[in-house]
Amino acid sequence: MLLAALGVLCFSFSFPATDWALDGFGPWAVTGIRGLLAGLAALGCLAIGRVPLPERRHWRGLAVVAGGCVIGFPLLTTIALQTSSTAHTAVVTGALPLATAAVSAALTGARPPRRFWAAALTGAAVVIGFALAQNHGRPAPGDLCLFGALAVCAAGYAEGGRLAREMPGWQVIGWGVVLAMPVSALITASALATEPVHPTVRALTGVVYLAAGSQFGGFVVWYRGMALIGVVRASQLQLAQPLLTLAWSALLLGERLTPLVLGAASAVLGCIVVTQRTRVPEPVRSAPPLGDDDGGDGGDDDGGEGVAPAPAGLSQLVECGFRMVGVMARVARQDEAGRYRAGGAAPPR
Repeated sequence: MLLAALGVLCFSFSFPATDWALDGFGPWAVTGIRGLLAGLAALGCLAIGRVPLPERRHWRGLAVVAGGCVIGFPLLTTIALQTSSTAHTAVVTGALPLATAAVSAALTGARPPRRFWAAALTGAAVVIGFALAQNHGRPAPGDLCLFGALAVCAAGYAEGGRLAREMPGWQVIGWGVVLAMPVSALITASALATEPVHPTVRALTGVVYLAAGSQFGGFVVWYRGMALIGVVRASQLQLAQPLLTLAWSALLLGERLTPLVLGAASAVLGCIVVTQRTRVPEPVRSAPPLGDDDGGDGGDDDGGEGVAPAPAGLSQLVECGFRMVGVMARVARQDEAGRYRAGGAAPPR
């Protein structure tokens, strides 16, 4: 569960970073540049690791990941942020867990129990109601873009979680951003020629984080976490993402937190506890064989059984940030061991 929580922590900075990026670039340029930089980083990692091309049966799913998570969601939310506040845009991440769980259930045949859906629907309703309350109960002009982003990202998350059961999670997003590179390059070239560009330090910092954290690094741990505990359960951790985003917005953008924020945070985190304590049957529960990662060092995941009762509190998600470097190194070491095993050799010690 820790890996999925780390992914949520990375994603929670995305909207504040996008706000920074929009200070110097247009929405199309931000989308293209973040995808292109992430693709170059992923291409380097894949080359260094001598990762073979995915099997033919995987390319369709990778195309869904590329279209939903690399192009569709970033572009639509960036356009929405031009007319909507960061708080209102958080409605997307509020409804995203429910949409992801629904898409995953349709793809895999999973049938979560009523208690799970009751908690998920309650959490989504709290977050959506909170976002609407921040906008005086009226839908914002960017809502059409936000709902479109919700649909394409849910498909990308669910498909990426499925693929992460058959190949390492970092390779799923790695090949996804590489597959999207031609489109990202085309968008970048066109946008830089037509949109105003003012590359300030603030804007460049936002773009770099979006590429390295939101578009690549966050997905590495997110897809691996979904492979270990299941797409449906992992998706419910994202109920905390809008509240985390609001916290970073207050710290980084100067937005004021109100008692309504604290009340919504408590309600949403309570729903997360319920969903994490609920058994969710899925057709396939095991993660791909990547060496000794499922318990070799007393790790933080729950062994892939999907029944661990570890609640996700706000303090745990914040603590995850201090463990990011160590976990990323462990994931890379595990994937290296998996490659040795696949070649019939013992992994290096």
